Amino acid sequence: MSAPVRVREPAPRRPIPGTGALRQTGQFMTLAATTVRDTFRRPFQMRELVEQFWFVASVTILPAALVSIPFGAVIALQVGSLTQQLGAQSFTGGASVLAVIQQASPLIVALLIAGAGGSAICADLGSRKIREELDAMEVMGVSPVQRLIVPRVLATMLVALLLNGLVSVVGTAGGYFFNVIVQHGTPGAYLSSFSSLAQLPDLYISEVKAVIFGFIAGIVAAYRGLHPKGGPKGVGDAVNQSVVITFLLLFFVNVVLTAVYLQLVPQKGA
Repeated sequence: MSAPVRVREPAPRRPIPGTGALRQTGQFMTLAATTVRDTFRRPFQMRELVEQFWFVASVTILPAALVSIPFGAVIALQVGSLTQQLGAQSFTGGASVLAVIQQASPLIVALLIAGAGGSAICADLGSRKIREELDAMEVMGVSPVQRLIVPRVLATMLVALLLNGLVSVVGTAGGYFFNVIVQHGTPGAYLSSFSSLAQLPDLYISEVKAVIFGFIAGIVAAYRGLHPKGGPKGVGDAVNQSVVITFLLLFFVNVVLTAVYLQLVPQKGA
């Protein structure tokens, strides 16, 4: 009898280094595009949007107002000290207010939304995922993106848009108080320098940044919530990862938007 022929099994393919990150990036972009598309599909989940808007706003309004005060104070004190050394005290108000409106306010709003609202969104979607609720929705023909993710992303964008105005006002008021009271500046010079340097597009770019940052925070939280690994512990890890990834993306996008804005919009008084 002839010996049995042994068929050699092919060796398992090793994943190409770097493809995991590319795959996750592709999935993230696909989720973002799907969310934008499903925003205009019917039926629209208005009740879910209102509930999520109220939740995100309730956990971010007070911390944003409290954080904006020291931010405005630090910027006013630093700019005031620098202008005193250069002999340009009359520009203290305009420089500090522009720094608050253009840079500090959108970042404060986005970081608080990502840390408070985004982490809650990620934990909620992650718990639904490990309980297989999202799979059950797909079996019943209900899109989880349209039903759950779209209202949450729109809520983070709306809260960021409205909260940015609050933070700008509170931060500007804090900077005015510390410049006039602590550094003994004159109120007239503070206001006149602001009116001579600031322009309406500065407020526009601040609101645009807030909306884009809110979208990024919502999408990152939703993506990490849809892809937890390792059961309940994986949900906690996904929450931490969503906050860290959002912070990194926000600072990178802020640099790009600021560079584009400074190139397209000529600065007043330049």
